[in-house]
Amino acid sequence: MPFVRIDALGTDSERLDALGRAVHDALVETIGFPPDDLFQVLTGHDGVNSTLRYGGYLGIRRDDGIVYVAITMRSGRAPEQKRALYRRIAELAHAYAGTEPRNVFITLTENESVDWSFGHGVAQYAPGAADTL
Repeated sequence: MPFVRIDALGTDSERLDALGRAVHDALVETIGFPPDDLFQVLTGHDGVNSTLRYGGYLGIRRDDGIVYVAITMRSGRAPEQKRALYRRIAELAHAYAGTEPRNVFITLTENESVDWSFGHGVAQYAPGAADTL
């Protein structure tokens, strides 16, 4: 865990892969997740059959290079770690995929251990009587 969703407008599989690597590398560097802890959904939108919408909220001039990154992980990280994560994702998205940092929109959702099942219908982080195999 974490679980990451990345949506990018006007992109190909190579750019999606680069964005996925950028987010994963940032999570490993700043939060300390293990390198093999990789759960991502990467989706490209062509602007015709599916698209992404954005505005200039907070005075940030976004364009069709927009990338939405949604991260779900267990709670407990300090605000400084989260800030470092956001900064590093933007840096690596630029370095790996050429995405302008102004176009990297990140949302982080936290939950509890019991909110995760990695397979077999078991809450591996918070096992209970019903979670025996």
